[in-house]
Amino acid sequence: MTPRSEVPPVGTVVSSIRAGLSALAPSERRVAEVCLDRPDEVAWFSAADLAGAAGTSTATVVRTCQNLGFGGFQQLRMLLLRDLGSRHGDDPEAGERSGPLLVQTIVREVASDLAGSLSPLSHDALGSAVDAVRGAERVLVVGNGGSAPAAASFAVRMLGSGRRVDAPTDAILQQVLAQQLGDGDVLVAVSDTGLNPRTVEVAEAACAAGAVVVGVTAHPRSRLARLADHPLVVGGGAGPYSGHSVSAPVIQTAFLLALAQVCLDVTDDARSIETVAALIDPTDA
Repeated sequence: MTPRSEVPPVGTVVSSIRAGLSALAPSERRVAEVCLDRPDEVAWFSAADLAGAAGTSTATVVRTCQNLGFGGFQQLRMLLLRDLGSRHGDDPEAGERSGPLLVQTIVREVASDLAGSLSPLSHDALGSAVDAVRGAERVLVVGNGGSAPAAASFAVRMLGSGRRVDAPTDAILQQVLAQQLGDGDVLVAVSDTGLNPRTVEVAEAACAAGAVVVGVTAHPRSRLARLADHPLVVGGGAGPYSGHSVSAPVIQTAFLLALAQVCLDVTDDARSIETVAALIDPTDA
């Protein structure tokens, strides 16, 4: 990964590291995991200190930082120091003492995860995916399990523009429609893990039919990412509640709504808002 043109927002460096973790080689993952487990210590480390803690070389430390999108170890260290300073005076346990405060803690965590979620996203893949969707004769949108709501949000935005979009929820119908795709058609497949068997099977059927596959996932080495012509990797969260699938659906939905917005021109977007409003409350139409 090339160094990012903009530094991550304050408080999101750990989320950015987590987002790129699955794309790293084993020795690089060890470096990243030390940064995730001990970010406040790593902020004061030298490259040799981090290499020793991860059981690897300083060259691997530098390569890990670059593959995560940072300019090098010194930039990563300075950003960790920045985030450490921004937390000065906070009580890290305060948000977990009662129900209402726990809600605030989770919402803040999701906001931080969302801010760092685009770190692993390839701008080239995004541009190619937008071009493919814009030029598609037909778009099939598929998401199963926890990814279904995010996929549906993308489909609704596209349908409101007057585009030909199919978004079935039945697994058999997903397969049938994927097999009917062809040149000029696009499948948008959404799976946070990239391993959902129903979604992967639909992607395989679309590939066999000659359609273009756009895969939205948090894992660049997943089966879906490998199948996709345009893999769009948007990272998961780093905080303790990310494992409870709190951040992932928010990240997916926000990204897919933004993707739909970019795929529609201004005229289509205005029509989309009017159409969706009429579907929600026909009396206002």
